[in-house]
Amino acid sequence: MNIKIANTAKKLTILLLSTAILASCSAIKTTRGYVPDPKMTEAIRVEVDNKESVLSMLGNPTMRPTFDDENWYYYSKKTEQWAFFKERVTEMDILAISFDDENYVSDIRRYSVEDNQIIDPVTKKTVTHGKDMNFFAELFGNVGRFGGGASNPTAGN
Repeated sequence: MNIKIANTAKKLTILLLSTAILASCSAIKTTRGYVPDPKMTEAIRVEVDNKESVLSMLGNPTMRPTFDDENWYYYSKKTEQWAFFKERVTEMDILAISFDDENYVSDIRRYSVEDNQIIDPVTKKTVTHGKDMNFFAELFGNVGRFGGGASNPTAGN
């Protein structure tokens, strides 16, 4: 009788551990950013609405460029990540609203994951045109440069 109970307990333990392992491998899905109300975003009209009306309908934009208050961006994204693998963007919605000089809406654009482009800005080495010194030149470069001149510091040194 004890052997049957031990075998059943073993099978139950294996089943529970297998279920726990499979459940821990499920994808982690997250939503970040601004999730707009479709009725509000469709209500914005070019050359009718201004910054104040857009602000009252949609709230503060997710991003405003630092030196340009003529473009507002509302964006959200949904991502999925399996265990320790890299996060993958599954959905992205960017609402870009441009304003003219009189603060009226001049253009409304929408972007999605399909419009996303991967940019690799660091492809080459930046040339600095300075002195190319090796280890020993840097180590012994100041030997003999210290003179017994005036001890008073001067401007620019």
